Amino acid sequence: MASGGDRVILAVDASKYSQNALKWYLEHMHKPNNKVYLVSCLEFPSMPSRDTWEAQTKAGREKGQELIEQFGPQLKERKIDFEVVMDYEKPGEYICHVAQDKNATCIVMGTRGMGKLRRTIIGSVSNYVLNHAHCPVLVCRHPKDEH
Repeated sequence: MASGGDRVILAVDASKYSQNALKWYLEHMHKPNNKVYLVSCLEFPSMPSRDTWEAQTKAGREKGQELIEQFGPQLKERKIDFEVVMDYEKPGEYICHVAQDKNATCIVMGTRGMGKLRRTIIGSVSNYVLNHAHCPVLVCRHPKDEH
């Protein structure tokens, strides 16, 4: 990363919501010297055995490669310095942890636009990040979501 650039956390998964967040970031926020961290969380087996742990580890490597294949071309095309960061953690906590660790300038993420009841029952990663991040958070709604 060249001096003067921001460190941007882009919280991603394989969803259209993450694609939309990347698109918004590229069209409205990106500056040439920024470093982008693609942050994603892997599902942790509830009762890991050797077999499930090995399967999850393999799945994690595959997910990392898929993220690079999904988001990498858009970033490489624009010569954007980026790094994929993944671990077996709770998504909201992990995104905030990586943002703090990387001294991020901001976090950009999509949202699934869940209703109040569903968000209350299963939680909302974007809501968690909004309330716990040390830096500004931009939550991008998908253009087709109802308001």
